[in-house]
Amino acid sequence: MELKPGLSALVTGGASGIGKALALALGEKGIFVTIVDLSEERGKEVVSLLEKENAKFHSHLEFPSAIFICCDVTNSKDITAAFEKHVTTYGGLDICINSAGIGNPIPFHKDQTDGTGSWRHTINVNLNAVIECTRLAIKTMKEAEKPGVIINLGSASGLYPMYKDPIYAGSKGGVVLFTRSLVPYKRQGIRINVLCPEFVQTEIVTQVDTKFVDMMGGFLPMQMVVKGAFELINDESKAGSCLWVTNRRGLEYWPSPMEEAKYLVRFSGSKNNLSFKAPLSVQLPQSFEKIVVHTLSHNFRNATRIVRTPLPLPIKPHHVLLKVIYAGVNASDVNFSSGRYFSGNNKDLSSLLPFDAGFEAVGIIAAVGDSVSHLKVGMPAAVMTFGSYAEFTMVPSKHILPVAKPDPEVVAMLTSGLTASIALEKYQAGQMESGKVVLVTAAAGGTGQFAVQLAKLAGKEVVATCGGKEKALLLKGLGVDRVIDYKAEDIKTVLKKEFPKGIDIIYESVGGDMFDLCLNALAVYGRLIVIGMISQYQGEQGWKPSNYTGLCEKILAKSQTVAGFFLVQYSHMWQQHLDRLFHLFSKGKLKVSIDPKQFLGVSSVTDAVEYLHSGKSVGKVVVCIDPSFSQQLMAKL
Repeated sequence: MELKPGLSALVTGGASGIGKALALALGEKGIFVTIVDLSEERGKEVVSLLEKENAKFHSHLEFPSAIFICCDVTNSKDITAAFEKHVTTYGGLDICINSAGIGNPIPFHKDQTDGTGSWRHTINVNLNAVIECTRLAIKTMKEAEKPGVIINLGSASGLYPMYKDPIYAGSKGGVVLFTRSLVPYKRQGIRINVLCPEFVQTEIVTQVDTKFVDMMGGFLPMQMVVKGAFELINDESKAGSCLWVTNRRGLEYWPSPMEEAKYLVRFSGSKNNLSFKAPLSVQLPQSFEKIVVHTLSHNFRNATRIVRTPLPLPIKPHHVLLKVIYAGVNASDVNFSSGRYFSGNNKDLSSLLPFDAGFEAVGIIAAVGDSVSHLKVGMPAAVMTFGSYAEFTMVPSKHILPVAKPDPEVVAMLTSGLTASIALEKYQAGQMESGKVVLVTAAAGGTGQFAVQLAKLAGKEVVATCGGKEKALLLKGLGVDRVIDYKAEDIKTVLKKEFPKGIDIIYESVGGDMFDLCLNALAVYGRLIVIGMISQYQGEQGWKPSNYTGLCEKILAKSQTVAGFFLVQYSHMWQQHLDRLFHLFSKGKLKVSIDPKQFLGVSSVTDAVEYLHSGKSVGKVVVCIDPSFSQQLMAKL
């Protein structure tokens, strides 16, 4: 909804605190405002200020541009009359802000009232009155047959425990879940959202220990709260949304989309027999195609073949069947096809053949075993287990990663994104103070694009290497401070000239000569994180062990660290970091580049692997395993 002169708003608790600030901010837009509050003196003062603001937009009005109604929001008769007065004055209701709220004056364990006193009154004002005012606002807006926006004032204390005032926290938690349950009214043109600021310096927080407030980042500027409210009003996509406002994290929607996907399911059926309904029906065929490694080789084409195999039904009790929509291509696919990842196995490697290929995929849960209760058919999910180059894959339920959408961007966040996120978090410790320089090699690839952006978000100066103008343009668009295109300039010369003190953190995935160059460019106390060596993967021989004579002497002389990072060993951190990446992406703080070259169907996987190793790719290389299903899903969403 565009905030423009002539709209009307009703604000409860509008005589002071957040309610007053929001009322005045609306008045600055030329909006007519009704102030509902118990304090007549304060309420009339706010009306006077609003009239001055409205005079800039309106002249010769036949009705007042702002009115005050003295009202106890817990009195159903009085609050109903207040809404009726507003409609009589302004002809309808466009915006309703339910801001009236109080703290609990008596500590819960000391409250000896008989049920009519302190704690019950707090709940009546903070929760019951919000429910009643929301009901009246919906009724008013529906009768006017016009779109409307309702904002309920929750609190950060309704998102996490406030131990010193459980009644206040409980009442605000009720407001949060009540509001988030009102999404369906969007179909009738009424959007209802909840705003949850942390500590704002108002009368209600006078009982809070200022040391605790300081620990949480200090008092919020009122302007941040106003900004959050206006975002909820303006953004037509926001319905049932909870906007958390803090000094520490800014404006952040809660919960994150990926966290919400863990429990958000759709139901259909009669009142007495609810059953889960998938967003798209997944037809289970008798058989499906997948890629298997039939002979050990670093030549992926020679090592693999497509086979058709029966669908494994019934599903094992603790397993999940995933309908694969997109699969990610990785440089390590050729290491897997050579058997290198099984080198620690005591068995003869050839005895393991054939085995399924592919590391990562996203799709829709097609079936679940009898013992699986936390996952439902139709939920979007990701897997990072062997066997993703297939139309279907069956995995233990513990390996399922719930996701918000089965999109190619989410595939990119798996091996590529998680490697960057976890590796940088682990090895940046002690090295990420202000002013540090981070170098990312092969930065326009699947994982490099994440590494440069996460380093920038941490406030670092970022240097990136790539080969070609197109890749350089991508990296500049991601905010890289210095892009070194090795096809146009010499990396060693640039680093020596422009960074004479060396690089503090290097995220390296190329290997070979690039590793040597990076090691020599490392600063005192620097850290070199090795996440791969793509230059040494291809060919029948695969990578060969390299001798780095003098390595120990070099890192000892400058107190440097050279560390390897293998994502498999950090599986306990995958969901947490995946949620974080998707949150950054959904907020527009992280971009995900997917290589534009299309690979469709299981038969295109080999071409995709070879394309990745050709050095031509820009961004993450992804295979759409089932194009027709993908199109149906996009249409449904």
